Amino acid sequence: MSIFDRLFGTSRLVDRPALPAPSTTNPMATQVRRTPWPGGTGRAVGTPIQPSVVYGAESPDALDAIYEGREEGFTYAREAHPNAALLAQKIDAMEGLSGGMIMGSGMAAVSAALMGILKQGDHVIGADRLYGRSLRMMSEELPRMGIATTLADPTDVEALRAAIRPETRMILIEVVSNPTLRIADLKGIAKIAKEAGILLAVDNTFTTPRAVRARDFGADIVIHSVTKLLAGHSDATLGYVGATDSALMDRMRVFAVTLGLTPSPFDCWLAERGLYSFDLRYDRAEENAAKLAAHIDGLPGVTRVIYPGRADHPDHERARDLLKGRFGNMVTFEIAGGRDAANRLVRAARNIAFAPTLGDVGTTISHPATSSHRALSPEDREAKGLGEGTFRVSVGVEPAQLLCSEFETAIRSAANG
Repeated sequence: MSIFDRLFGTSRLVDRPALPAPSTTNPMATQVRRTPWPGGTGRAVGTPIQPSVVYGAESPDALDAIYEGREEGFTYAREAHPNAALLAQKIDAMEGLSGGMIMGSGMAAVSAALMGILKQGDHVIGADRLYGRSLRMMSEELPRMGIATTLADPTDVEALRAAIRPETRMILIEVVSNPTLRIADLKGIAKIAKEAGILLAVDNTFTTPRAVRARDFGADIVIHSVTKLLAGHSDATLGYVGATDSALMDRMRVFAVTLGLTPSPFDCWLAERGLYSFDLRYDRAEENAAKLAAHIDGLPGVTRVIYPGRADHPDHERARDLLKGRFGNMVTFEIAGGRDAANRLVRAARNIAFAPTLGDVGTTISHPATSSHRALSPEDREAKGLGEGTFRVSVGVEPAQLLCSEFETAIRSAANG
């Protein structure tokens, strides 16, 4: 029996009983009674959406069998539902894992990894270039709960080694940092984590398994904001977390179910549909990103262009080795002129969505100082190389010539005042 059939028993229409005839004496009985799926000999090609909150069991023994894992099935949607299970299994296959879980957002997945495993008195090391909300969790939320945190440069293994304490339990990094696009020394960090008996959690949102499978390099936990490149259409808010060890996964699962970090069946359905075109979208966007980075370099007012595929990127050689030429779809650049010039650029880029997101099938542009990293002080942003003129571009699948033309027009408008 296929996973499709096991998850969606009602999807196979063969041998289903016909609907009972409406009651002529008691119309309410027909309206209220749960009726079987209509019979027939055809089968739906598309994945069904199962919005049910609860799932009936045949008996108390049958319910026990489901809860104890002796039988497959569902009980309550906060714990699991078919659309989430199907999506999780597909991402598991992409990442080389099993038993992963879909959650209501990328930050729900980060929370499950950190708060589901760490306890009061533990210490966690985070990359100092994490996504803004992850940085905020490290600097504010975890310390409030008695979990000590340290931020260190993920491109410098010795800096992370120096941050390790006897109580260090976990290291959290992103393979490619947001939005400065620095490349973590994943191999080196995995080595020191293993030597010290520390868990390594990797947020693989930017790179995706199309570029790197973190577990192949020693990651114990893999995290995704499925909202971004995997789903790819800015219409589903989801996260994913998987682990190489089933006991770790169970702890994160219990935490997520207890806190209600539940994904919507509809969002899971949308994301699963998005995966069918993921490889095509990623490859085209990556190709466009390389062309855009080359085109805007040297335009008036552009002071810096950051793309891992460029020879002037500080981690270019590491990117070539780790990512095997898959440099991704993200481009960051900086213009002179501060906030005034930034406003002019956005207003002139009328055909590019200015939005605090990434991974959409269409190109978007964001301004870290007013979106992902707005919670940081101006001094902290400057220390991370994020000024008022810094922009991050999530490159989409449009014709490259049109993208280059649109950005050139906007950049020249910003420079001209």
